Amino acid sequence: MRKGRIGKGLLINAAFPMERWYYFVAICILLFSVLIFLCRFEKRKPQAREVVVLAVMTSLAILGRLILFMTPQIKPCAAIIIITGIMLGKEAGFLCGALTAFVSDFFFGQGPWTIWQMFAFGMIGLLSAVIFSGKENLLREKKWLLCLYGFFAAFLGYGFIMDFSTVLMYTDSPKISALIATFITGLGFNLIHGFSTAVFLWFLANPFFRKLDRIKTKYGMYIKDVKKKTGK
Repeated sequence: MRKGRIGKGLLINAAFPMERWYYFVAICILLFSVLIFLCRFEKRKPQAREVVVLAVMTSLAILGRLILFMTPQIKPCAAIIIITGIMLGKEAGFLCGALTAFVSDFFFGQGPWTIWQMFAFGMIGLLSAVIFSGKENLLREKKWLLCLYGFFAAFLGYGFIMDFSTVLMYTDSPKISALIATFITGLGFNLIHGFSTAVFLWFLANPFFRKLDRIKTKYGMYIKDVKKKTGK
């Protein structure tokens, strides 16, 4: 019995050495956050038409990431995730981002970085909904505001989370200096990602806003959410 316990302890320690337990805890927190949003979306009992629209937007984000796989960081997926969050809400925005990273990584390669990408893209969709939900008309008139937000969401939001994950995954003793060095090293890639997201938003935002607005009105989607906001 004692030998069995020792064997299990050695196995766990081999998989997650004591000096890397922070990494295991971080992964658990990320998985827990993703599960929370999955449960919240399911608890809301979305209509089939809402699930279909979310699936289409997620598929477009995945397809955009796959088609432009030869151009590092020049991809429309972050822009589509932002639009999804604004038009379909917090849960939809987070799930679109998380599923985009998860499914597309079957092509790019699954690994410990996948959960971080899921969280980073998911948070972009979530924050987009929190900041701009119900403000589509303002964004149509001031498209530069949406593009500016898209730049910083990709450059700072996604870039910082992924650089932070790199430090956790590849260093035994995470330090601020290592994080700064990693961010400086990836500065060029993050800038490209930010600028490309802004450009894609400039061209895609208004057409997607019109189409999704029409679908929501035609099929009565998210009517309950509108009533809650207006108090009717």
